[in-house]
Amino acid sequence: MKKRIFSGIQPTGSIHIGNYLGAIKNWVQLQNDYDCVWSIVDLHALTNPEASNDIQSKILDLATTYLAAGLDPKKDIIFVQSHVPEHTELTWFLNTVTPIAELERMTQFKEKANQFKKSINMGLFDYPVLMAADILLYKTNYVPVGEDQKQHVELTRIIARKFNARYGKVLIEPECLVFKTTARIMSLVDPKAKMAKSIPNSFLALDDSPGVIREKIKKAVTDSGEGIEYSPKKPAIANLMSIYSAFSNLSFSEIEKKFIGKGYGHFKNDLAELIIKELKPFQEKKKALDKRPDYVKKVLADGAKRAGLIAKKNLLEIKKKMGLI
Repeated sequence: MKKRIFSGIQPTGSIHIGNYLGAIKNWVQLQNDYDCVWSIVDLHALTNPEASNDIQSKILDLATTYLAAGLDPKKDIIFVQSHVPEHTELTWFLNTVTPIAELERMTQFKEKANQFKKSINMGLFDYPVLMAADILLYKTNYVPVGEDQKQHVELTRIIARKFNARYGKVLIEPECLVFKTTARIMSLVDPKAKMAKSIPNSFLALDDSPGVIREKIKKAVTDSGEGIEYSPKKPAIANLMSIYSAFSNLSFSEIEKKFIGKGYGHFKNDLAELIIKELKPFQEKKKALDKRPDYVKKVLADGAKRAGLIAKKNLLEIKKKMGLI
């Protein structure tokens, strides 16, 4: 039996290269060696008050992006989170063993609460328990995560331990799967912040046209000086070099050698053309899939059925342990 992996992305609009390089690109590599379950986590998205605006088209667009990027529905389960109601049912069960103190120390809650000061909702606070339910429902062995999500996976392990201690061992404690080579792509206008779709020119969307890509890279902030050097002292150029490295598979030292004696302008031009070239196959596949919405919806429907079979079986086992059946 292959080990199982679970992960998901919120349907909140165009996927940017940070999402792609940090997550989806790695997922494509994982699907040959693991039993993969990929979700479109629409319930998580609802913690943002604006998320429900045109959410169906966002879900369809994200599913199309998954497929265009190379996720294979013949190998993987690809589905929409809300189409499998066991996610929310297990969330309630897990809520009864989750200490409030653990949720209060979640860094992302503090950040989002600050971001949505006028609309802080219980969903923001309880978000990590729903995430734990997503993972534990499928007896997941590994969760591919970035540094900012490791805290949530550790909480999932804590919740699983507490649940097992109370009811008997039934939940698997998942482990983080962190890629050493995964690029951490930051904002093009502020290299100390993550790419944000809410900030113009901060991000590069996977479906940006060549002209838009050239313009955004041209406007990307740089550091003082002109040398192409990967250094903590030059966070802006280091971020652009991370993007270059991720798309070219060149190391930072190889990139430095390639651009010896050349300035930021030359480097930016080369970077823009590299991104355009590397995104072209994806963009062509996505345009073709955009014309086949019925096929994409069928993939999601089939995925929900397959996910539902696993979820129902595992939740039944959990309910028996709890004495509910």
